[in-house]
Amino acid sequence: MTINVVKIGGNVIDSADALESFIKEFAQLPSPKVLVHGGGKLATAMSKKLGIETHMIDGRRVTDKETLDIVTMVYAGLVNKNIVAKLQREHCNSIGLCGADGNVIPAVRRSPVPIDFGYVGDIDAEQIDVMFIQNLLQKGITPVFCALTHDRAGDILNSNADSVTSAIAIALTRVGEVDLTFCMELPGVMRDTSDMASLISHVDADTYDALKQQGVINKGMIPKIDNAFAAVRQGVRKVIIKKADNLNRDIGTTIQ
Repeated sequence: MTINVVKIGGNVIDSADALESFIKEFAQLPSPKVLVHGGGKLATAMSKKLGIETHMIDGRRVTDKETLDIVTMVYAGLVNKNIVAKLQREHCNSIGLCGADGNVIPAVRRSPVPIDFGYVGDIDAEQIDVMFIQNLLQKGITPVFCALTHDRAGDILNSNADSVTSAIAIALTRVGEVDLTFCMELPGVMRDTSDMASLISHVDADTYDALKQQGVINKGMIPKIDNAFAAVRQGVRKVIIKKADNLNRDIGTTIQ
């Protein structure tokens, strides 16, 4: 049986209507399945309320100790548990987790050279406790992961949600076939984000290089697609980037 690994982005989480629609779609997706979520905009909003400045370098959050406290509260608490509660309403039995729970996703704190991002963790898919996840799936429980990991030395680490998703999908290939879906607010990779008819249905390595040179793929889409190609290279059967509303429809961009 195929294991479905799905990542939902912050732009969907930030919209109550979009999140409700996604929850219903995800509940209908065949099990076994795993959900990974972000929540960066909510963390930024909470930082602002508390008078804590958010520092970004090249679009990536610098996680100092104060920011780590905020992302832990927002990601593992507010966002994670709200998603789990909504899934339970839809009769999708789920459990909210971070990487420290069950020692399921250990990570290594990123080197401060050349840039110190603070409490940020890099993940090795080989280190993920895939049996922990499989045991939950076999019991009919859907794991819902936030993008927090840990360093085995007592510290929570903030990890990139796309990287967490890709690593989980790669790890699960050790126990079965895996399909990976990145959900976002757009239908997939677009030649023109203002033209919904400009969806690119397939992206291979050569196409990816050309689209980057043309500036069609840029900024936050680059790490997402890099993670997608990494998953394909390491055994994930299929990777699709699509709109959250189309989770159960064959509409999106296939990475191959």
